[in-house]
Amino acid sequence: MSTLRARCPDCRTLTAVALDDEYQCHSCGREFAAGLVRVPRAWGEGGEPTAAAAWIELPYPEAAVVEEETLEDQITVQARSLPARPLVLGGCCCAHVGAIRGLAARPGRLAVVWVDAHGDLNTPESSPSGNLWGMPLRMAIAEGSVQPADLAHVGARSLDPPEAEYMRSAGIDDDVERALHGCDRVYVAFDCDVLRPGELDVLMPEPGGPTLADAEARLAGIAAMRTPAGLGLTGLRESADPIALARLAAAAGL
Repeated sequence: MSTLRARCPDCRTLTAVALDDEYQCHSCGREFAAGLVRVPRAWGEGGEPTAAAAWIELPYPEAAVVEEETLEDQITVQARSLPARPLVLGGCCCAHVGAIRGLAARPGRLAVVWVDAHGDLNTPESSPSGNLWGMPLRMAIAEGSVQPADLAHVGARSLDPPEAEYMRSAGIDDDVERALHGCDRVYVAFDCDVLRPGELDVLMPEPGGPTLADAEARLAGIAAMRTPAGLGLTGLRESADPIALARLAAAAGL
């Protein structure tokens, strides 16, 4: 689907047109701060609930749906299908890799804030499960789409030992100000399992974590420091509250 024309979530016509970083529906007149990119794939065992969650209705024009048969094809197609400012709704955190690749290819230096209870920093050799969804941040770093110096990892509380060691050796921490220093724009990869259990319906909840209100405040703070290039929401079940997701997107400047 064209990234210039998208389906309006209000009047359901294909008349939402990209204007600079935003969309305007030529039929009903509504304006939107981002285009929705759905990635209904989950690259891991038991990921059907999160793949289905990529179809949750959100109040943004649907700019693209990416359903490729391989992860590399997904990343490639997604990177070239991004609207100017994407809101990515993904079946798993691998949906962030294509977004980061596409945004990093644009002018200006891109920072990434990865908000997740898990590391997503494994390799095929270090992964205990072999699930690709435990590797996407490492993939983005390995391909050069983001440098560790421009990356903050926020909310991690369930790291495999190789992930913790990699973070130490690469100098990756949760210092957002450090990651944003010298960068022009920021993409926030937000795995909703970072939230306190019960705040949203997620696939892999972990004890502890921020409330939804805490997360909104954190996202608003990031957006105030740097221009939001986009936001990705992942790790959800299909029954997750769309109003809560829209609150997170709005807090992030979308």
